Amino acid sequence: MAGKLIIFSAPSGAGKTTIVQHLLKQELNLEFSISATTRERRGEEVDKKDYYFISKEDFLHKIAHKEFVEFEEVYTGTFYGTLRSEIERIWDEGKHVIFDIDVEGGLHLKKKYGSQALAIFVQPPSLEVLKERLTGRGTDSEEKLAERFAKAEKELQYADRFDVILKNYDLSTACDEAEKLVGNFVNS
Repeated sequence: MAGKLIIFSAPSGAGKTTIVQHLLKQELNLEFSISATTRERRGEEVDKKDYYFISKEDFLHKIAHKEFVEFEEVYTGTFYGTLRSEIERIWDEGKHVIFDIDVEGGLHLKKKYGSQALAIFVQPPSLEVLKERLTGRGTDSEEKLAERFAKAEKELQYADRFDVILKNYDLSTACDEAEKLVGNFVNS
Protein backbone atom coordinates (compact mmCIF):
# COMPACT_ATOMS: atom_id res chain seq x y z
CA MET A 1 0.00 0.00 0.00
CA ALA A 2 1.45 3.35 -1.01
CA GLY A 3 1.49 6.03 1.66
CA LYS A 4 -0.85 8.99 1.43
CA LEU A 5 -0.65 12.57 2.59
CA ILE A 6 -3.34 14.39 4.56
CA ILE A 7 -2.84 18.14 4.49
CA PHE A 8 -4.52 20.45 7.00
CA SER A 9 -4.10 24.14 6.27
CA ALA A 10 -5.75 27.22 7.71
CA PRO A 11 -4.98 30.68 8.96
CA SER A 12 -3.25 30.69 12.34
CA GLY A 13 -5.90 30.24 15.06
CA ALA A 14 -8.50 28.40 12.95
CA GLY A 15 -8.14 25.16 14.92
CA LYS A 16 -6.12 23.00 12.52
CA THR A 17 -3.55 21.97 15.14
CA THR A 18 -6.25 20.83 17.58
CA ILE A 19 -7.98 18.85 14.82
CA VAL A 20 -4.71 17.23 13.72
CA GLN A 21 -3.90 16.31 17.34
CA HIS A 22 -7.37 14.69 17.61
CA LEU A 23 -6.80 12.67 14.43
CA LEU A 24 -3.42 11.40 15.61
CA LYS A 25 -5.16 9.77 18.60
CA GLN A 26 -7.53 7.81 16.33
CA GLU A 27 -6.86 4.44 14.68
CA LEU A 28 -6.05 5.92 11.25
CA ASN A 29 -2.38 4.86 10.88
CA LEU A 30 -1.20 8.49 10.74
CA GLU A 31 2.05 10.10 11.73
CA PHE A 32 2.66 13.82 12.03
CA SER A 33 5.08 15.43 9.62
CA ILE A 34 7.43 17.59 11.64
CA SER A 35 8.25 20.80 9.77
CA ALA A 36 11.62 22.51 9.80
CA THR A 37 11.70 26.18 10.79
CA THR A 38 14.13 29.00 11.43
CA ARG A 39 11.94 30.66 14.05
CA GLU A 40 12.71 30.60 17.76
CA ARG A 41 11.01 28.05 20.00
CA ARG A 42 7.88 29.20 21.82
CA GLY A 43 6.94 28.06 25.31
CA GLU A 44 7.37 24.32 25.83
CA GLU A 45 8.19 23.42 22.20
CA VAL A 46 10.67 20.59 21.75
CA ASP A 47 13.17 20.18 18.89
CA LYS A 48 12.46 17.14 16.66
CA LYS A 49 8.97 16.82 18.20
CA ASP A 50 7.19 20.11 17.47
CA TYR A 51 9.59 21.32 14.77
CA TYR A 52 13.11 20.76 13.53
CA PHE A 53 14.54 24.07 14.74
CA ILE A 54 17.44 24.96 12.44
CA SER A 55 19.46 28.05 11.67
CA LYS A 56 18.66 30.20 8.66
CA GLU A 57 22.04 29.25 7.16
CA ASP A 58 21.30 25.51 7.53
CA PHE A 59 17.81 26.02 6.07
CA LEU A 60 19.24 27.83 3.01
CA HIS A 61 21.83 25.06 2.60
CA LYS A 62 19.02 22.45 2.58
CA ILE A 63 17.10 24.51 -0.03
CA ALA A 64 20.19 24.61 -2.24
CA HIS A 65 20.52 20.82 -1.97
CA LYS A 66 16.82 20.26 -2.77
CA GLU A 67 16.12 18.58 0.58
CA PHE A 68 12.69 20.22 0.90
CA VAL A 69 9.52 19.10 -0.91
CA GLU A 70 8.13 22.54 -0.12
CA PHE A 71 9.23 25.61 1.83
CA GLU A 72 8.05 29.16 2.39
CA GLU A 73 9.36 32.35 3.89
CA VAL A 74 6.15 32.62 5.91
CA TYR A 75 7.11 35.82 7.68
CA THR A 76 10.05 38.02 6.72
CA GLY A 77 13.23 36.14 7.62
CA THR A 78 11.31 33.16 9.03
CA PHE A 79 11.26 30.00 6.95
CA TYR A 80 9.16 26.83 7.30
CA GLY A 81 9.47 23.72 5.17
CA THR A 82 8.86 20.00 4.77
CA LEU A 83 11.94 17.83 4.46
CA ARG A 84 11.74 15.06 1.84
CA SER A 85 13.41 12.75 4.39
CA GLU A 86 10.51 13.33 6.83
CA ILE A 87 7.89 12.04 4.37
CA GLU A 88 10.10 9.08 3.42
CA ARG A 89 10.69 8.24 7.11
CA ILE A 90 6.94 8.04 7.78
CA TRP A 91 6.16 6.06 4.62
CA ASP A 92 8.99 3.64 5.46
CA GLU A 93 7.14 2.98 8.74
CA GLY A 94 4.04 2.03 6.69
CA LYS A 95 2.05 5.05 7.83
CA HIS A 96 0.26 7.97 6.17
CA VAL A 97 1.65 11.47 6.62
CA ILE A 98 -0.51 14.17 8.22
CA PHE A 99 0.44 17.83 7.92
CA ASP A 100 -0.44 20.92 9.94
CA ILE A 101 0.91 23.44 7.45
CA ASP A 102 0.40 27.00 6.22
CA VAL A 103 -1.92 27.55 3.27
CA GLU A 104 0.67 28.10 0.55
CA GLY A 105 2.73 25.13 1.73
CA GLY A 106 -0.40 22.97 1.71
CA LEU A 107 -1.20 23.95 -1.86
CA HIS A 108 2.39 23.18 -2.95
CA LEU A 109 2.14 19.69 -1.43
CA LYS A 110 -1.24 19.04 -3.08
CA LYS A 111 0.12 20.14 -6.46
CA LYS A 112 3.19 17.92 -6.07
CA TYR A 113 1.39 14.76 -4.84
CA GLY A 114 -1.99 15.09 -6.62
CA SER A 115 -4.48 12.30 -5.88
CA GLN A 116 -2.09 10.78 -3.33
CA ALA A 117 -2.89 13.81 -1.11
CA LEU A 118 -6.09 15.11 0.51
CA ALA A 119 -5.95 18.86 1.13
CA ILE A 120 -8.34 20.16 3.80
CA PHE A 121 -8.80 23.85 4.54
CA VAL A 122 -10.02 24.56 8.08
CA GLN A 123 -12.28 27.60 7.95
CA PRO A 124 -12.90 29.61 11.13
CA PRO A 125 -16.39 30.95 11.89
CA SER A 126 -15.23 34.50 11.07
CA LEU A 127 -12.21 36.76 10.99
CA GLU A 128 -13.41 38.32 14.26
CA VAL A 129 -13.40 34.91 16.03
CA LEU A 130 -9.95 34.25 14.59
CA LYS A 131 -8.69 37.55 16.00
CA GLU A 132 -10.15 36.72 19.43
CA ARG A 133 -8.44 33.30 19.43
CA LEU A 134 -5.04 34.71 18.44
CA THR A 135 -5.24 37.58 20.92
CA GLY A 136 -6.37 35.16 23.63
CA ARG A 137 -3.24 33.03 23.21
CA GLY A 138 -1.15 35.83 24.67
CA THR A 139 1.96 34.59 22.84
CA ASP A 140 2.45 37.36 20.28
CA SER A 141 3.32 41.06 20.34
CA GLU A 142 0.86 43.59 18.88
CA GLU A 143 3.08 43.84 15.81
CA LYS A 144 3.14 40.04 15.33
CA LEU A 145 -0.64 39.87 15.83
CA ALA A 146 -1.17 42.50 13.13
CA GLU A 147 1.07 40.45 10.80
CA ARG A 148 -0.93 37.27 11.57
CA PHE A 149 -4.29 39.04 10.96
CA ALA A 150 -3.13 40.39 7.59
CA LYS A 151 -1.87 36.94 6.59
CA ALA A 152 -5.15 35.31 7.73
CA GLU A 153 -7.23 37.66 5.56
CA LYS A 154 -5.09 36.70 2.56
CA GLU A 155 -5.18 32.97 3.34
CA LEU A 156 -8.97 32.83 3.61
CA GLN A 157 -9.08 33.70 -0.10
CA TYR A 158 -7.35 30.38 -0.95
CA ALA A 159 -9.99 28.12 0.63
CA ASP A 160 -11.63 27.10 -2.66
CA ARG A 161 -8.33 25.72 -3.99
CA PHE A 162 -8.44 22.86 -1.45
CA ASP A 163 -10.18 19.50 -1.89
CA VAL A 164 -12.42 20.14 1.13
CA ILE A 165 -13.38 23.16 3.23
CA LEU A 166 -13.95 22.02 6.82
CA LYS A 167 -15.92 24.64 8.73
CA ASN A 168 -14.75 24.86 12.34
CA TYR A 169 -17.74 26.53 13.98
CA ASP A 170 -17.85 23.84 16.68
CA LEU A 171 -14.59 22.02 17.46
CA SER A 172 -16.16 18.68 18.39
CA THR A 173 -18.20 18.59 15.16
CA ALA A 174 -15.16 19.63 13.09
CA CYS A 175 -13.07 16.83 14.65
CA ASP A 176 -15.78 14.24 13.90
CA GLU A 177 -16.09 15.45 10.29
CA ALA A 178 -12.30 15.43 9.86
CA GLU A 179 -12.15 11.86 11.20
CA LYS A 180 -14.72 10.70 8.60
CA LEU A 181 -12.97 12.53 5.74
CA VAL A 182 -9.54 11.17 6.59
CA GLY A 183 -10.82 7.65 7.32
CA ASN A 184 -12.54 7.47 3.93
CA PHE A 185 -9.43 8.81 2.16
CA VAL A 186 -6.84 6.50 3.75
CA ASN A 187 -9.09 3.47 3.22
CA SER A 188 -9.88 4.25 -0.44
